[in-house]
Amino acid sequence: MELYVVLGIVLVVVIWAIAAYNKLVNLRNRVKNSFSQIDVQLTRRYDLIPNLVEAVKGYMSHERGTLDDVINARNSAVSGLKRAAADPSDPEAIKALAGAEATLGGTLGRLFALTENYPDLKANQNMMQLQEELASTENKVAFSRQAFNDAVMSFNNARENFPNSLIANNFKFKHAEFLKIEQEEKREVPSVSFSG
Repeated sequence: MELYVVLGIVLVVVIWAIAAYNKLVNLRNRVKNSFSQIDVQLTRRYDLIPNLVEAVKGYMSHERGTLDDVINARNSAVSGLKRAAADPSDPEAIKALAGAEATLGGTLGRLFALTENYPDLKANQNMMQLQEELASTENKVAFSRQAFNDAVMSFNNARENFPNSLIANNFKFKHAEFLKIEQEEKREVPSVSFSG
């Protein structure tokens, strides 16, 4: 009789371990799937940037440094995306991608600020279409990033909760990193002045 009780307890523990492991695998795969949506949108964005630079180049020939900065930041972001896509649960790869994206966003912001000085460029149909496509893609990136971060939160919660943490630690389920893409200007407090 005691043998059956011991076997029953062992069987329950084995079934629980298998279920916990499978849950963690499913959540990790959800993180990877969510990242693939970001990959699609960021790739679309990166593909638009050379066209944007070409459209601007003729108008802003003396702003070559800014154009080079945009292309270099784009290339860095492409590399970061490839590294993160290889393992979306790698926190360092996600942090590197977020940094590259912030740099790219800053250089694009400078480029768009400079285009304000060129009324003919602002009115150019090709330029307006590219800006609209980039804005649309940015919105899709934001939605995809939210879905990814939700998947990361679910995965991290499951791997950190006891007793799942026992399985997660023994089978090397690493902590996943949230993808935070922010431009510095969003963190700055706007200045308010009352003159009168």
